[in-house]
Amino acid sequence: QVHVVESGGGLVQAGGSLRLSCAASGLTFRMYDMSWYRQAPGKERELVGVISTTGSSTNYADSVKGRFTISRDNAKKIVYLQMTSLKLDDTAVYYCNAKWYATSTNHWGQGTQVTVSS
Repeated sequence: QVHVVESGGGLVQAGGSLRLSCAASGLTFRMYDMSWYRQAPGKERELVGVISTTGSSTNYADSVKGRFTISRDNAKKIVYLQMTSLKLDDTAVYYCNAKWYATSTNHWGQGTQVTVSS
């Protein structure tokens, strides 16, 4: 059975940093592109960034470029989202997504809340 579990969310002051983790099990992790999404209250879920299967390529939403970094450890089956210079607008539930494009397989985590305070 596939499990995708986010952790590391919490309350942080504006300008601070936070690192989210996403641990996957029950899947061939190295075959999956891993993405982070977020959804703020009253808004649609949006893509934060994605990392390729090997970690050699990353892409980010313009709103987080230069502040957020995605990395992965295929041996541990974990993907990270390092967030710095956090802003009030970064407040959202952050979701991890695993996608294997060749098989159209898609798995979501349950989300972790990030709240940025002034």
